Amino acid sequence: MGPRSRERRAGAVQNTNDSSALSKSSLAARGYVHDTFAALLVPGTARRAPLIHRGYYVRARAVRHCVRAFLERTCAAPGAPRGQVVSLGAGSDSLYFRLKSAGRLAGAAVWEVDFPDVARRKAERIRDMPKLRALTGPFQSGDPASPLCFESPDYRILGLDLRQLPQLDRALAAAGLDAASPTLLLAEAVLTYLEPDDAAALITWAARRFPNALFVVYEQMRPHDAFGQFMLQHFRQLNSPLHGLDRFPDLEAQRHRFLQAGWTACSAMDMNGFYRCLVPAEERGRMESLEPFDEFEEWHLKCAHYFILAASRGDALSQTLVFPSSDAFPRVDPAAPSGVFPAMVVTSDSQGPNLKRYGHTSVLLSSGIILSAGGFGEQEGRHCRISKFHLLSRYCDTEWKGNQICGWGTGAQWDGRLYHTMTRLSDTQVLVLGGRLSPVTPALGILQLHFCKNENNSTENLSVTVTKAGPEEDSTLSRWRHSTIEVSYENQKYLFVYGGRSVVEPVLSDWHFLHVGTMAWVRIPVEGEAPEGRHSHSACSWQGGALIAGGLGASEEPLSSVLFLKPISCGFLWESIVIQPPITPRYSHTAHVLNGKLLLVGGVWIHSSSIPGVTVIDLTTGLSSEYQIDTVCVPWPLMLHNHTSVLLPEEQQLLLLGGGGNCFSFGTYFNPHTVTLDLSSLSARR
Repeated sequence: MGPRSRERRAGAVQNTNDSSALSKSSLAARGYVHDTFAALLVPGTARRAPLIHRGYYVRARAVRHCVRAFLERTCAAPGAPRGQVVSLGAGSDSLYFRLKSAGRLAGAAVWEVDFPDVARRKAERIRDMPKLRALTGPFQSGDPASPLCFESPDYRILGLDLRQLPQLDRALAAAGLDAASPTLLLAEAVLTYLEPDDAAALITWAARRFPNALFVVYEQMRPHDAFGQFMLQHFRQLNSPLHGLDRFPDLEAQRHRFLQAGWTACSAMDMNGFYRCLVPAEERGRMESLEPFDEFEEWHLKCAHYFILAASRGDALSQTLVFPSSDAFPRVDPAAPSGVFPAMVVTSDSQGPNLKRYGHTSVLLSSGIILSAGGFGEQEGRHCRISKFHLLSRYCDTEWKGNQICGWGTGAQWDGRLYHTMTRLSDTQVLVLGGRLSPVTPALGILQLHFCKNENNSTENLSVTVTKAGPEEDSTLSRWRHSTIEVSYENQKYLFVYGGRSVVEPVLSDWHFLHVGTMAWVRIPVEGEAPEGRHSHSACSWQGGALIAGGLGASEEPLSSVLFLKPISCGFLWESIVIQPPITPRYSHTAHVLNGKLLLVGGVWIHSSSIPGVTVIDLTTGLSSEYQIDTVCVPWPLMLHNHTSVLLPEEQQLLLLGGGGNCFSFGTYFNPHTVTLDLSSLSARR
């Protein structure tokens, strides 16, 4: 890399500091953390989305946990040597001011290092802010030719390039850093911006330079799955690519990296594990209630792709219990794969508009015609709630064509809802229940869609009429992320509506029966232990009842239970299906029954680092097996959450439609193509 390219790359990395500083300021402004200093250290303001707030919240909690563990270990004892905090790539972070105002620097001091321009800007900002100067006490501005930009009795800011280790070593020593004293080195989203050799040199230098130290790292991992690939693409587009993730893709590789570099102990957790184990339940509840939120998939995926690591040297700090044992956040890895389902693209841009959306619903209208409606996606060149219907029609044995159509009606129209359900009543009628317009606005009323073909019986000019099929004020359907499935009772058809969430309740546990013929809610006795509330689960019709699998439960915890609403003479009975080996808890998946087997397709899980494929459960024996999805012939990444799927049992195929999500600060991703899975190998194993 030439000098100019290196300078441009450094400038792009510095820009990530500005964005991060605004996010931290927004985080504090919304009450996620107590930080009155973040806004003083960055010019301007920005209101970030709740998903960004959550991501920065768990990052702030993780760093705070490690810093406090270090200070409590090194500075609590009388006569202990002064603790030292060295923040590498500190940017505009307010760590020093938060620690000082909380009285936690009585026996410690802070050194910050960042690019010279960043360090100088921060020093100038502090000099211009009386509230900040009041905490630093008397200070000196460094000589313009010196890397030392700001100096007070317990605070130094240095402008240095972390790739230039000899200069870094000399400047820190000249600024009063004592290599023999207990030292915390903090690298918060820093090492991945360095070339792998530069990062390795920094880690090794720190191990050799500080005999009694703790090195804390927060950064990205898991580059190979769909979310990881989209994350890498985002940073490449910012001209600040992430380095080293191929060499160190997971927690075990990161631990080994530090141990090989001379650190004597090392522990690490992904942010799902940290949040579940080290943020108290009461505090989690407080944070989760701060803003309306409905992006659980991206929240859990973001947390699965970032980690917090603490490596130590020296007897005193090696005994510091920074993270609990791995048993505190148990892994539930899927069984070894029993086979592979090949995936193929079945639509392309030349075959009509693609189904780029998520949070939608799809239903098989008739043989070879699939309707998808609602969701958030691409429409007329912009991202929005989708108002047009999408029809996928098969016009020969293997070819499919997409077509978008508008709906119209008297007194009703398609309102662009998400996370609703659709049930086929006939070849030309579909019932729509529930959904939302925003996390604080449920979609009201039951809608009925009626389809009319043209004289040629073609789907090219198909028209859709939207009508209301029930009272708008019906509070039963003020929910989304629920399930609706057809069941039978006394030779009558009913729609069983279960679970979901609402504006008031984050998780619903109730159920209701809608008589299809009269569109009236009826009471049917249900015996057995009621399952815990959930949303984003799957539901399938089976033997006149309903199979409910997985979902996101209370406290936003993925579930692994599979339940059968079994028909009995006086109504229904809840039964739990015992599965061996146990399956990984998941949600935002889809499900189908094929030849007595329950197929769970994709989804999101947080208790395993593997990529969800298809879990197959024999409903007679309860035995489970795992199948990987072979995506060699499919454009990558393929995100299997917030998608829909349609089973074609005669063809032994499963169509995957749409999917994706708002991927943290990396942008929004939509699966670009409809994909088919070949399930024929499953039938061959019967």
